Amino acid sequence: LLLIFFTEYAEFLHCKGKKFTDFDEVRQEIEVETDRVTGVNKGISSIPINLRIYSPHVLSLTLIDLPGITKVPVGDQPPDIEQQIRDMIMQFISRENCLILAVTPANTDLANSDALKLAKEVDPQGLRTIGVITKLDLMDEGTDAREILENKLLPLRRGYIGVVNRSQKDIDGKKDIKAALLAERKFFLSHTAYRHMADRMGTPYLQKVLNQQLTNHIRDTLPAFRSKLQSQLLSIEHEVEVYKNFRPEDPTRKTKALLQMVQQFSVDFEKRIEGSGDQVDTLELSGGAKINRIFHERFPFELVKMEFNEKELRKEISYAIKNIHGIRQVLPTGLFTPDMAFEAIVKKQIVKLKGPCLKSVDLVMQELINTVKKCTKKLATYPRLCEETERIVAGYIREREEKTKDQV
Repeated sequence: LLLIFFTEYAEFLHCKGKKFTDFDEVRQEIEVETDRVTGVNKGISSIPINLRIYSPHVLSLTLIDLPGITKVPVGDQPPDIEQQIRDMIMQFISRENCLILAVTPANTDLANSDALKLAKEVDPQGLRTIGVITKLDLMDEGTDAREILENKLLPLRRGYIGVVNRSQKDIDGKKDIKAALLAERKFFLSHTAYRHMADRMGTPYLQKVLNQQLTNHIRDTLPAFRSKLQSQLLSIEHEVEVYKNFRPEDPTRKTKALLQMVQQFSVDFEKRIEGSGDQVDTLELSGGAKINRIFHERFPFELVKMEFNEKELRKEISYAIKNIHGIRQVLPTGLFTPDMAFEAIVKKQIVKLKGPCLKSVDLVMQELINTVKKCTKKLATYPRLCEETERIVAGYIREREEKTKDQV
């Protein structure tokens, strides 16, 4: 029994019941699941891979490993990959009850750290941010990060901790964690710039600090949680009191229930468009994401497909200029085309945009109607209400479609 209790193992949420005792297999499973969710060509997804590790040698911590900011799209990544990753990160670090681990390589300029920049946006006072400096062993000879680690360069309330992780060569060479920790300890003790602070550096110290900081943070935020829960409890107790004398045939109850369902439909529709719904579709783009794709990918693609004959355009400009002068001789006008000729040519070119615009309007309106149908599924218990809600909202959308097309 003691042997079973102290055996280290890991479990994935997507592999319930299966215990991994070989952590090389854990690493492989993470890679396989990542490829399954995002594809094999550098795609991304906001769906987390949930991994729980059981061991007597680790502290009780919940960590969320977020991706670094990608500046240039590669593989199958969309053009707005930087913004997508940024939004994903903000979704997590904006939560007041979490600590932010701002990881920055020592061989880059700290002032340009994306991690610290994002952390400052949601935590301007630095109450939840802990700085972690990596790759200290890769700094140029004669340089060090002493001022950063002593919290003098860009001070943080919770300070900075330096770590030295395994290199890719170490990982490929199967260097285990214990050997890596010993090498890290030796590095800090032997380095002239860090030996005086060696007891406050390294991965074990970071674990200890995180555990203590998280405990303190929970203790500090607990009163607010308690107050919020008490408020919710009072609200629920009030609803229970109201429903004690509930009469199903009471017309006021029916009206209230109807209004609540319509309001819930409105909330569901807004969430599907804004992208903050409680259910995430992993099979296809839908709602706001699909509309975003229409505007940022489909519409530009339709514009690129438009044929453009520069020689023909120059001929049209020449005819337009001559026609507005009539029998008068056309004199050199410098760099600018006469206003009337310019307006005539531009109007003719703008008309060509009408087709792609109308096509995009049709696609957006169709997606809005599909979204309405998905939202009314929750009203399926009441077929008449479901049908009327879908008819009214779809009718309004089509009305807006006609007005939009008239404007185009």
